[in-house]
Amino acid sequence: MDEELLTIGAFAARARLSAKALRLYDRLGLLVPAHVDTAGGYRYYRASQTERARLVALLRQLDMPLARIAEVVEADGAEAAELLAAYWADVETRVAGQRALAEYLRARLSGRSSEMYGRFEVVMTEVPEQVVISETRHTLAGELPAWIGASLTRLGAAADACGGVTGAPFVVYHSEVSMESDGPAESCVPVADEAAARAWAGKRGRAWETTVRVEPARRLAYTRITKAQVAYPQILAAFEAVEQWIAGQGLEKAGPCREVYFADWDASGPDDAVCDVAFPVRW
Repeated sequence: MDEELLTIGAFAARARLSAKALRLYDRLGLLVPAHVDTAGGYRYYRASQTERARLVALLRQLDMPLARIAEVVEADGAEAAELLAAYWADVETRVAGQRALAEYLRARLSGRSSEMYGRFEVVMTEVPEQVVISETRHTLAGELPAWIGASLTRLGAAADACGGVTGAPFVVYHSEVSMESDGPAESCVPVADEAAARAWAGKRGRAWETTVRVEPARRLAYTRITKAQVAYPQILAAFEAVEQWIAGQGLEKAGPCREVYFADWDASGPDDAVCDVAFPVRW
């Protein structure tokens, strides 16, 4: 036997990995043995594979999925570092969201909800009847921000063929959107010409699952929030503040909740007001 080859047990000890993990990484093509005995199926590794094995072990300590580990270990130094940085940025974003959710839940569980809701000023407004082009999708909370941006961009471009945009775009939640519930949500852009909108939808709207409808006049109770507050779960507190205000005023909800986007999202900073969270109401 070539003296440079190590048994799986010896290599596992050197690489600080279990033999079970090595067998898994072999099946995935992540860390393939240098030699496999055809008679007994025994795996042998070269000492030079130790660095790759230890890198895999360290990346696993970051809870990196095996598929992404494969991308990192196959890349060269600079590219591998960029892949790791991108993964860790995603982790930090997720943790920041979880931290905010934990604080939100602490406030609810400790009875500080009224303090939390008190940050939001709720007012009423009247919205006239509008013709809208809309796009509906079942989506989970994690995919929602990207879909909202993409769908409103598509609808905004389509509005040129429908007489132009006549009001702020909005998103209606026909059912709950969370990490477990997928709505649906409906992106809407008000347009000027109903006939032109229906003609456009007949030609091109089907490919986007776009519809044209008349949104009736509404009385909305809403609160205005900043770009930072649009993030989940902060936005939940805003919606709950509006619901609490509606109940306190002796009003009834008259339709599903919505977000009205009145500002240029990309040009806005974290503290800039960009969105109204609202419920249709009736006396």
